[in-house]
Amino acid sequence: MDFALAPRTPSRTAPAEAAPEPWAPPALRLVCLDIDDTLIDCTAAIRRSLHILTGRGDLWPLWDLITEEHVALVVAGEIDYATMHQRRTDCFLAELGILADDEQVRSFERRRRELLDTSWQLFDDVLECLEWLRAAGLVLAAVTNASGVHQRKKIADLGLAPFFDHVAIAGELGVAKPDPVMFHTVCLGLGCAPAQAVHVGDKLDTDAIGARDAGLGAVWLDRDGIGERAPEGVHTVAGLAELPELLVSEYATIGVPAQRRSDTPAFTVRNGVL
Repeated sequence: MDFALAPRTPSRTAPAEAAPEPWAPPALRLVCLDIDDTLIDCTAAIRRSLHILTGRGDLWPLWDLITEEHVALVVAGEIDYATMHQRRTDCFLAELGILADDEQVRSFERRRRELLDTSWQLFDDVLECLEWLRAAGLVLAAVTNASGVHQRKKIADLGLAPFFDHVAIAGELGVAKPDPVMFHTVCLGLGCAPAQAVHVGDKLDTDAIGARDAGLGAVWLDRDGIGERAPEGVHTVAGLAELPELLVSEYATIGVPAQRRSDTPAFTVRNGVL
């Protein structure tokens, strides 16, 4: 008698569900950094210049407010940076009750720029942090809403240019932080998904919340110890010295960078300039 194997009867038992994948921290490839008041002590330099020019030490808040209003016009494409500088200074002087003609406004602005060019200083924690980030194999981008010409000059004069793979300027892109397009343009240009990037900056709304809402990791640099509670999805550090530990604890691909060889020349800093 011939026998044949009967077809296997399908099991009536439901297949076991696959075990859920264990949680793993995201990979990190790109760190974006704001410039003014994150790497460079911009506020101190501007306060000093305004004090010298006006004899008053209380004018920074007014200057900052007027600047933000005029930078918004640049980003919107309504005026260029040269026009913005002239109008901002004219508006600032008018708020002080000083009616100046065009040449007087230009003279004030020229003198202010001269004072600033000799006043820029890096915060003490900047170079060590940037060296660590580079040693960790991360791509670095400077992301700023300020004037491209002035920012690139500051970056070069203070020795920061070699650290950055990319510099993104709001006025050159036609969009500014906290618009997600600003952050996404940087990520796209460097071939990186937003989830693989972190942005660090001193402004909670513009930098941290803007980055978070764009899908990037968000780090608020609270140098002034404001103590405001950061919203969900935003990390807070009091200085850049705290950034490496935060990145190591939050991201999968960050480890301790290799020690620099003893025969590798170190950077030398003098008066805040490499």
